[in-house]
Amino acid sequence: MARFVLGTIGRFVLLMLAVSLAVFVLVDLSPIDPLQANLGQAALLGMSDEKRAALAERWGAHTPWPERYAAWAGALAQGDLGTSLRYNQPVAQVIAERAGNSLALMGIAWVVSGVLGFALGVAAALRRGRRLDRAVRAYCFVLASSPTFWVGLLLLTVFAVGLGWLPLGFSVPVGKAAADVTLLDALRHVALPALTLSLTGVANIALHTRAKALDVMGSEWFRFARARGLSPARAMTRHGLRNLALPAVTLQFAQVAEIFGGSVLVEEVFSYPGLGQAAVTAGLGGDVELLAGIALVSAALVFAGNLTANLVYGLVDPRLRVSRATASARPPRGEGIARG
Repeated sequence: MARFVLGTIGRFVLLMLAVSLAVFVLVDLSPIDPLQANLGQAALLGMSDEKRAALAERWGAHTPWPERYAAWAGALAQGDLGTSLRYNQPVAQVIAERAGNSLALMGIAWVVSGVLGFALGVAAALRRGRRLDRAVRAYCFVLASSPTFWVGLLLLTVFAVGLGWLPLGFSVPVGKAAADVTLLDALRHVALPALTLSLTGVANIALHTRAKALDVMGSEWFRFARARGLSPARAMTRHGLRNLALPAVTLQFAQVAEIFGGSVLVEEVFSYPGLGQAAVTAGLGGDVELLAGIALVSAALVFAGNLTANLVYGLVDPRLRVSRATASARPPRGEGIARG
């Protein structure tokens, strides 16, 4: 257990180091000038040379990225993520204000896409070659090849502009005080963004589950269950689902990275104030400290998803617990021979 914990911590630290380094290098290579992006060309030309130099020094526009990274990493070691240039607030405060919206959006989409994709995949496998199977595959192929922002614009046009059932965007009603926002208001505003992420996330899960379910239905033990008089649905419910659980868990937690990437586009389409929209704003403005903070949070979410999947494996398949325990108890190579 100690080896597992230390290994997990080491991999997490290396991941955070690699992600933060990549952000600083990419922002340094970007042609975006933070002064021009945040002030505008007209305002920048109207400033004096002294004022322009002072702003450039404050924003680190001409500071080499290794020096900026060393200063940022030193502050991070003390719990300070820096200050956002675009929002003029501490990065931790900006992330805290927007993390709730993004986590609610991604959480709903993650659960809905996983449950619906798994159910559609199993149903399509049980009706292989029939209308339901063809309909599910057609839906998955169309949605898998459709850009997320296009699906969002289509839903926005139909349900918000055409039918008027749901709001156009934002996370709360415009002009309404935060204290007066009800749970129903928040759900109505998150409905379309979450539906967009769910529809695009269902495709991969449904197709993968269908393929695994067909493998299960072709196995000898499944045919033996059918020979005992069980219907395909009954045999799948009693014996097949537990064999589909492990790949389903793997794919479901792997969806965390894809859903976070899709939320960036969805939040832009619906003007939803989350981490994705803040990341786009930081990237376009050269706000490297805010972009690095959001990148670390997103990488931590993906790492947590993968770690959770590894822990759930043992609950789904007890054989993995036995194999891990045997591997940890096995003596190092050559030790048993030496003792003999």
